Amino acid sequence: MARLTAGDIAILETFVVPRYLHHYGDLALELLSESAPASVVHLGCRTGYLDRQLVQRLDDCALTGLDGSLPAIELARNKAGTGVGTNSEYLIAKDYPTQLEGGCFSHVVSLHPMAGESDRLALFGEAHRLLCPGGQALIALPLRGSFQELADLCREFALKSEDKNLSGAIDHAMQARPNLEMVSDELESAGFDDVDVEIRRVSLNFDTGREFVDDPMTRLMILPDFRSMLQMEDIDDAVAYVREAIDKYWASSDFELSVNVGCASARKF
Repeated sequence: MARLTAGDIAILETFVVPRYLHHYGDLALELLSESAPASVVHLGCRTGYLDRQLVQRLDDCALTGLDGSLPAIELARNKAGTGVGTNSEYLIAKDYPTQLEGGCFSHVVSLHPMAGESDRLALFGEAHRLLCPGGQALIALPLRGSFQELADLCREFALKSEDKNLSGAIDHAMQARPNLEMVSDELESAGFDDVDVEIRRVSLNFDTGREFVDDPMTRLMILPDFRSMLQMEDIDDAVAYVREAIDKYWASSDFELSVNVGCASARKF
């Protein structure tokens, strides 16, 4: 689970949720199946975005949020005390499986997990373990084709620096990012049935390359996700090159970043 520092949480809540993370939350809400009473666990809940909407949509709802960042959990708890609902709790959980008892939840939700392939499979397995029979998992994440512009610039750096290992890692990362079929297959392998994956193509627009470089969602969500998919230890030079190239090439023109926002709905029977 991604861990937010104390300095990150207010920035994420104020700037990243309304400009970026809401795309994933909106799609998850569209696929949400109502249940009463409902018991929801939000894996990687960060500051508790979407929890208020979940509680409002599901009658007689108890909600548990888990995240690896104590500052994020503290903000989520404070928000819960001002209107999300009294029947909610937020706990620290840094790895899967979590400390929660299995088979107790009607819904498992996760938005934009920062996960490579092995971590994603661990998330799917934990979601299945936590759900009760008939329960629904909602996993929203960027699908294959997302952030293609960053990959192209990273390939440019690898070519200029003659780094074959980086070139191979980029190609592997772009293929390892799941598409509709891969997400369905992975969820079915984890034990789920009735899998449905919806996709929404989103363009993130910036007036200049510098605006993208300085945007909080770039630092807190987009570049960390890109790093996690590359799965290489030393990519600081490549990431620095990407930032500098975007700032240079789009110094006085719009920069557009493409994202394939996907959400999988799956049932445990």
